[in-house]
Amino acid sequence: MMKKLFFLTLVLAFASVDVSAQCSMCSAVVESNLKTGSELAEGLNAGILYLMGIPYALLIGMGIILFRRLNQNTVESESES
Repeated sequence: MMKKLFFLTLVLAFASVDVSAQCSMCSAVVESNLKTGSELAEGLNAGILYLMGIPYALLIGMGIILFRRLNQNTVESESES
């Protein structure tokens, strides 16, 4: 089962397709600013990464808290026995 899951993950990782999924207005603004030499595209990319990173940071933080609480309960129950 693990081999199948690993193989599927590997295939999906290498089967990525280049897509243009932004709105036409954002795309037009970025393209016109790239032609003029503006750094708007870099700021837009940084903003996208910031917005993408916050949910992952929250999930990781919640996972750490949950892991610590579950381990604390396990240690307390073992020490009582």
